[in-house]
Amino acid sequence: MAASQSPDTTGALRFITAGSVDDGKSTLIGRLLYDSKAIFADQLDALARAKHKRVVGAGIDLSLLTDGLEAEREQGITIDVAYRYFATPKRKFIIADTPGHEQYTRNMVTGASTADAAVILIDATRVVEGKLLAQTRRHTTLAALLGIRHLIVAVNKMDLVGFSQAKFDEIRTAYQQFTTDLGRQTISFIPLSALNGDNVVERSGAMPWYTGPALLPLLEGIEVERDDGLGDLRFPVQMVLRTAGHTADDFRGYAGRVEAGIVRRGDEITVLPSGVTARIAAIRLLDADLPLATAGDSVTLVLDRDVDVSRGDTLVSGAAGARVTRRLSADLCWLDSESFTPQRKYLLKHATRTVPAKITAIDSRLDIRTLTREAGGTSLAMNDIARVDVSLGQPIVCDLFDEHRPTGAFILIDSATNQTAAAGMIRAVEARVS
Repeated sequence: MAASQSPDTTGALRFITAGSVDDGKSTLIGRLLYDSKAIFADQLDALARAKHKRVVGAGIDLSLLTDGLEAEREQGITIDVAYRYFATPKRKFIIADTPGHEQYTRNMVTGASTADAAVILIDATRVVEGKLLAQTRRHTTLAALLGIRHLIVAVNKMDLVGFSQAKFDEIRTAYQQFTTDLGRQTISFIPLSALNGDNVVERSGAMPWYTGPALLPLLEGIEVERDDGLGDLRFPVQMVLRTAGHTADDFRGYAGRVEAGIVRRGDEITVLPSGVTARIAAIRLLDADLPLATAGDSVTLVLDRDVDVSRGDTLVSGAAGARVTRRLSADLCWLDSESFTPQRKYLLKHATRTVPAKITAIDSRLDIRTLTREAGGTSLAMNDIARVDVSLGQPIVCDLFDEHRPTGAFILIDSATNQTAAAGMIRAVEARVS
């Protein structure tokens, strides 16, 4: 898909915090919110009186701002993804605090799927002789696979290692060596103390050897590529709306979200996978008629003639670039506690379409310790990352994940348990089918 992108440093930035257990992700977000004056007085008072706080005296445990579940506060870990919103004079932010525990890696994938940037936290006290923790490696790898282009490595708890430049340099070198073959990511490194606020919102005098920006100014300056609406249209149909079907002037519209491109009244579109063409007669939003809709808009499209369109079909422009396929190659992150075996039956959910699916081959597995691929085998366990071949019972209309994330991603559902089994990123498709 020839989607046109433009850089944006003023729109909302979605970012996640990721890393291993106890690296300080929730505390860092709490510090960002606290120092940017995004917490109300009654919230601060409630935090000071919280029964599960882990600071001495009347101090405030900032991690409780995102650890909202009672189980999270009791255990001192993040279990589910917590979203928080705040703004500075320069930018708005949407933060996803993701779990560090290996058991909840699937929740990290959820938070990362829509993120523009990732803050990977590393506890400076837990890196010995340059050996990064397994979850640091896994979350970094997943962030790269999920198409996050901006990685910020926050080396946390620098106060506990005497603000040592040598320790920071050791961790930076180890991380750079690990990510040599990672991809096109931009990686920045910041030494900080989330607990004390060093290098979080403002530069800290405790580390004069660090000459880069603090975390918040760095986040404010990140350029994010946005779909400017000049690419080919992708409109997965969510629902067919029909009223007054017994009359001659009955209404039939197709509701959904514009995932890419732009659609105008009068445009010619193609319905895929059928290949039928029609023109846009109207674009409706509630009771209003719109002249156009762009990526991100949820609207109802009315066509100039009656054609066969159902939920799961996709309306496109520039149909020559659309990929319609029953076979694809994808990177898969296995999320289910039930291992994959060829005998189990799965459904693939892509955009608004759900079809029967079968993994026909595991081409390779990704070793998170070395970022090298090894023999695939015949089974996948929870948190395994593999390149697989997938055969579908019905065709889907898709893009490659690197071209457009919303129409290049899918999930696998175990048809017996209805549990989400895996998250997938489409890397290649077989030749186009009708």
